[in-house]
Amino acid sequence: MDRVDQKMIERFESFRRAPAFTGFVLFSLVLLLNIGLQGPQNFFTASNFGLLLEKNTPLILVTMAQAMLMLLGMIDISIGVQLSLVNVIAIMLPQELGVPWPVAWALGILAVMAIAAINGFFVAYMRIPSLLSSFAMIYIVKGINVIIMSKPQGTVPEVVWRTYSKEIGGMIPITFVIVLIIFLFWIYLKKTDYMKHVYAVGGNERNAYASGINPARVKMKAFLIAGFITGIAGLCLTAMSASGNPLMGEAYGLKSIAACILGGIALSGGWGTMSCALFGSGFLVLIQSSVYYLFKQLYVLIPGFQVTTYWQNLVSDSIILLGLVATIFTAQTQRAAFKNGIKKQLKGGERLGE
Repeated sequence: MDRVDQKMIERFESFRRAPAFTGFVLFSLVLLLNIGLQGPQNFFTASNFGLLLEKNTPLILVTMAQAMLMLLGMIDISIGVQLSLVNVIAIMLPQELGVPWPVAWALGILAVMAIAAINGFFVAYMRIPSLLSSFAMIYIVKGINVIIMSKPQGTVPEVVWRTYSKEIGGMIPITFVIVLIIFLFWIYLKKTDYMKHVYAVGGNERNAYASGINPARVKMKAFLIAGFITGIAGLCLTAMSASGNPLMGEAYGLKSIAACILGGIALSGGWGTMSCALFGSGFLVLIQSSVYYLFKQLYVLIPGFQVTTYWQNLVSDSIILLGLVATIFTAQTQRAAFKNGIKKQLKGGERLGE
């Protein structure tokens, strides 16, 4: 029994030092808050889960895309307008040129991957900081979006938005399957040498180069992978809205960065997993829902209590800020402890992983 308890303690300590620990704690707390405010009978329903995923799958996917870059110490603040690019291409090509919508949607993904490749070239080979490169790309892509679609317009085929909001067997949302496929893709990548190179370059680019890794190639591949996932997210956003808007996705860029940090991914790179992206985006989704239900309860409990939605945004954004601060400090402590552990192993003559 003592051995079992000791193993449980060791596993907990190992998880406590994991990158996703803080994100898991934040997500768990806001999940319990949401259940308490909504009531278990309302929260644990297939329709509630389906609605949450339907509205927030684009954010979850774009956070996973951003995570690929942040693991290398890079960020792409133009991801939001890239979502809009997919949207306008998917809507306008069938509407104006008669292109079959499956072809138009595939071209939307390819267009975003092309933008990602351009970004990757400037960052990886021209050595322009990713923040500056993506900042410039915002205005370029935004201009393209407005040229293609000057105002909100258009619709998607009915079969598309009906399928997007559908549930398999009346239980499993299609959106859950989409997120699961991308997560399984991450699990596959994690078993390859490429992800080892990602963590090596993100941890220390000079040391990675000295060990024979090509940092530029690793970064370019990361941008292409992120571009592909962003393309899928853009299609989900289009299916969710069932219409076109050249400015639709702008807010997702900064939200995805915040979600990654909340989940435990370090801005400096080399620290984090895709689970961090899931916990971080889940926290963002549920905190907004929790604040909404909190104010809804106050309306009932306090007669005459009325506030605008700006107050709800202020409360939710303040909580997010506190979460960001807590996550950043915790991540720094975890990384320091991890490095100290490695140093002790090396001094003791132990091999890593034993």
